[in-house]
Amino acid sequence: MKKIIFILFFIPVFATTIFGQSKIVGTISGEENEAVFLANIAVEGRNIGTMTNSSGKFSINVPEAVDLKVVVSCVGYTSRVFNLKLDPDESYILDVQLEKDIRELSEVSISVRQERATSFQSIDISALDLLPNTAGGIETIIKTLPGVSSNNELSSQFNVRGGNFDENLIYVNDIQIYRPFLVRSGQQEGLSFINPDLISGIRFSAGGFDARYGDKMASVLDIAYKVPGDFAGSVSASLLGGTAHLEGLSKNGKLSALAGYRYKTTAYLLNTLETAGNYQPQFADFQTLLRYKLNPKLEFSFLGNISLNQYNFVPESRNTEFGTANEPLNLKIYYEGNEKDYFDTYMGAATIKWSPGERTSFKFISSAFTTREVESFDILGQYLINELDNTIGSETYGDSILNIGIGSFLNHARNYLEAYVYSFSVLGEHKSKNHNFKWGTSAEFQQVNDRISEWDLIDSAGFSVPSGSDMLELYNVLKSENQLSIQRFSAYLQDTWSYKILDNEYYFTAGVRTTYLDLSQQFLVSPRLNFSFKPSWERDLMFHLSAGVYYQPPFYKEMRDTDGNLNENLKAQKSVHFVTGSDYIFSAWNRPFKFSTELYYKHLSNLVPYKVDNVRIAYAGENLAEGYAMGIDFKINGEFVPGSESWASLSLMRTREDIEGDIFLQLYEDGSQEYYEPGYYPRPTDQLMTFGLFFQDYLPSNPEYKVNLNFLYGSRLPYGSSTKDRYDDVFRLPPYRRVDIGFSKILIKEINSFKEGNPLAHIKNMWISAEIFNLLGINNTISYLWVRTIANQSGVPDVFAVPNYLTGRRFNVKMTARF
Repeated sequence: MKKIIFILFFIPVFATTIFGQSKIVGTISGEENEAVFLANIAVEGRNIGTMTNSSGKFSINVPEAVDLKVVVSCVGYTSRVFNLKLDPDESYILDVQLEKDIRELSEVSISVRQERATSFQSIDISALDLLPNTAGGIETIIKTLPGVSSNNELSSQFNVRGGNFDENLIYVNDIQIYRPFLVRSGQQEGLSFINPDLISGIRFSAGGFDARYGDKMASVLDIAYKVPGDFAGSVSASLLGGTAHLEGLSKNGKLSALAGYRYKTTAYLLNTLETAGNYQPQFADFQTLLRYKLNPKLEFSFLGNISLNQYNFVPESRNTEFGTANEPLNLKIYYEGNEKDYFDTYMGAATIKWSPGERTSFKFISSAFTTREVESFDILGQYLINELDNTIGSETYGDSILNIGIGSFLNHARNYLEAYVYSFSVLGEHKSKNHNFKWGTSAEFQQVNDRISEWDLIDSAGFSVPSGSDMLELYNVLKSENQLSIQRFSAYLQDTWSYKILDNEYYFTAGVRTTYLDLSQQFLVSPRLNFSFKPSWERDLMFHLSAGVYYQPPFYKEMRDTDGNLNENLKAQKSVHFVTGSDYIFSAWNRPFKFSTELYYKHLSNLVPYKVDNVRIAYAGENLAEGYAMGIDFKINGEFVPGSESWASLSLMRTREDIEGDIFLQLYEDGSQEYYEPGYYPRPTDQLMTFGLFFQDYLPSNPEYKVNLNFLYGSRLPYGSSTKDRYDDVFRLPPYRRVDIGFSKILIKEINSFKEGNPLAHIKNMWISAEIFNLLGINNTISYLWVRTIANQSGVPDVFAVPNYLTGRRFNVKMTARF
């Protein structure tokens, strides 16, 4: 492996010293002789390029005695091309004056102003290709944003400002996206719906979003897929799978096609888990987006997806050390049995877009989603818990010196689920001089059929747990069979307008959303308002304020309680958002930066309490609690390195809930007792601090060598036993800390040229990446295995919380080509 890295990354550098070189130096300026910062200077047909510094100066080494085509370009300016041929050891001075591209500059300015006046932030998709990524989707970069948290690199799910991942909305081209229901761990989770190869834009809101977005309480991820212009495609391959996509446009410009295939296997990652065995995860999906433009006013499109996810696992053994320095323990488990899971989803959506006038348009959308899920396992585990020798200098230091628990367990499941979601929507938009009206109405029909059969048998030291009976008792039993039909109708109306007074800019978005739920017979009204103000100060500041009511109608998961029963009278959960903040655009080191701050408070009512185990959420099935979430988010982004955007985010948050009437009996050692009410207690997403960093860099003398770093930190999350009825009885997981880093080398750039007949002539870009996942090798804890024993000596508890660790350090190689 060391030899491979040496060849890929260092030989091209050394090769430049073998052949003779000359140098081009100079200054790039604008029409008024101002320095042009971050102008690109590249030699067409060769992997040679650089950028100007803040003074507009550059220096680049080039081959001698050969014909060179030097391209000088910069965003907002017209490119220029120079044909040169340098003598040996010549230092050629090239001073260039670029003309401004007025049309491009005005489009950028308008886009920036409109984006700043909303609760959304756009994400640079150019960084997705080089991002070190275990999940394989864009969610890895979402997790670095302010207000967003995640403690599982195997999952694409994330929490936003105290909400769980069932409270996030995801749209692709105005179509709401759903995901499987039975997935209980990141190991089982396959590919997220969003295919990075097909994306043209990403917008994300952590709260205070518009009325046009549906009925969830936390966040919105709004994805736009590409509109192909020419034939193009890409392929990539790594140790974790591969991808391929094609796009094209017909000769008459009426039909366009976009298609992508992805295959993912995480066996390479899962082999770093503490449970050894035969992991066989296989995840694949195919997506296509077809558009046909009948005439300038009428367009038809179809978005389709097939996702086939299979997880097979034959466990063999587990060896985990846990406990404390004073009481180190070791758990050994020997397994028999296997697990076979299937999560297959299908989605299709047809859209008709009609534009009767330049300012008015309508969309008619019909979509269908279905999921078929099977979770089947029979796993027998025989375990020993031993105390380790912690005496430094002892001959048996670190070895087992005392057995304090022995037993076995048998876990069984036969779970089946089928779900169907059909929706029909009509969306409209009308633009006038200062107003942008949007409206819509939709009907949604849901059908869920499930059959759950789970049980656990625990045998400790010859005793069945629970013990004390002449009969063999199962420790935990869950059996249910349900059929559920839900109908939901919604509508919204909103207007966005702006005006200017004394050079002060004002932006408003006001709207209302209504929803009717047939099961609970609720009629919900959600008013929402967003206001932004840009004063005419010398400093570029903008302030904003958002407020709104957000309901989350119950779906199948929220309705099912811990015993498998459905509560069809469950009411919609409610969240009232108050968000205020500002952003400040400034220049540092002659480079642009943006500093954003948001302060928020969310009042929560009609809450359904829940517990989280890995990525499985178990709801209470009743509206039992009220609560709140409050916090502050910070983000700074900009060109810490010239020409490459990076950012850092810091979030402080607290979320609590209170179950009314939850009175418990407290017993004391002296025999006394009293009743007490816990009051407000931490919700499962209560994470005091999160920090995310996404950083890009390159070699100044050779920008083809790049590095991308992704760092996440999350403070301790609450965690409680899934077998306890109480939601307030929790302790804290250890902090989540993870660093992923990727090194890449651009092999072919778009400016390269090859002779006719050369297969590489069709490739626009090609690069190779070396990625190190979990660079620091930290054992992050995702959950706990509760091992129960009959106490066989004084002072030894009968329940042990054994940490389940996430993936360890892994090295990955990835090759990507675009044509």
